[in-house]
Parts: sequence; C-alpha cells; structure tokens
Amino acid sequence: MQFFAFDAAYLERLRSGDARTEEHFVRYFGELIHLKLRSRLNSREAIEDVRQETFVRVLVLVRSADGLREPDRLGAFVNSVCNHVLLEYYRSRNKTESFLDNDTVATLVNHEPSALSLLETKDAQRIVRQILMELTDRDRKLLQSVLLDERDKDEVCAEFGITREYLRVLVHRAKQSFKTFYIGRLGENRMN
Repeated sequence: MQFFAFDAAYLERLRSGDARTEEHFVRYFGELIHLKLRSRLNSREAIEDVRQETFVRVLVLVRSADGLREPDRLGAFVNSVCNHVLLEYYRSRNKTESFLDNDTVATLVNHEPSALSLLETKDAQRIVRQILMELTDRDRKLLQSVLLDERDKDEVCAEFGITREYLRVLVHRAKQSFKTFYIGRLGENRMN
C-alpha cells in the first residue's frame, strides 16, 4: 500500500461529494481500517459494521460547518473516529453479555446438549433447508452467500451486478420472505 498525502484540494473534493475522491477515500482508509480491526474483532460482519459506521461519521463531520480544517490530519482523524466507534461496539457487546452472570455462563458451557435439544436442532435445520428451497432462486442465493457462507459483500455485489446499498435492500427483502415462510411453517406445525 502506498501512503497518500492529503491536501486542501482533496479535502474540498471530499466535502463536495466528488465520487472519485470518495471512492479513493473509502478504498484507501477501508484497507487500513480492515487491517486495524481484523485483530480486534472476530467476525467479518462486525468489522464491516465498524468500518461503515466510521466512514459515515467521518464524512458527516468532514462535511459539517466545523469540520476538519487541516487536511494533513485526515488520517489521524479517521483513526480517532474508528477508535471511538470500536469502543462503542465493545460497550454495546459488553452490555448484552453482562446479563449473563458467571454461574449461568458456566452452566451453559459445561453441559452437553440433551438428546431432545439435538433433535430440535436437527428439526429446525430441516425446516430452514425446506424454506430456503421454497424461496426464489435469487433470495436463496443471497441468503446463502451473505448469511450462511459469510462471503465478502463486495464479491456478492460483483456476482449479482449490484451496489452495496441495493444488496442491503435485497437481503432485507429475502429475510422478510424467509420470515413469512417460516412463520407460516410454524403455524402449520402447531396445527399438526
């Protein structure tokens, strides 16, 4: 990776929403942020969430009236915002994890799954596979690629010929479709 010297013209193009400058900005800092986060977070989803939130905040702040005035500080500014977003992510994870006390965690970790829970898990997996087969080919491939296989979203976008924003829309729709089938299936099972 080559280091880039940011100047006032670059910062002004970024403020004005120049597409090529934004693309360079995201590519350049995306790589650096990814390198930073991959040793601190354990999932691609978490890395991507922190990365995107960092970009959103930086661009909002750069474009604000009191935004960044020293172009040579852009790298340090992005790093600082990334650190704040990462800390917020850790705090939000700790809040959800703190609901479980140590005894509960030990109990959950130490027990082998029961025969009933294994049977229920296999039944749930069977239902999920059946529902996936009922979805449209596109919805099934999207859910498989993004959620089950956890493929890189840029690869999925290239495969489907869509943008990242539209990928979010399509995945949301596919999830909704899956949910509709799943709720319907639960209703059928209760009647039987």
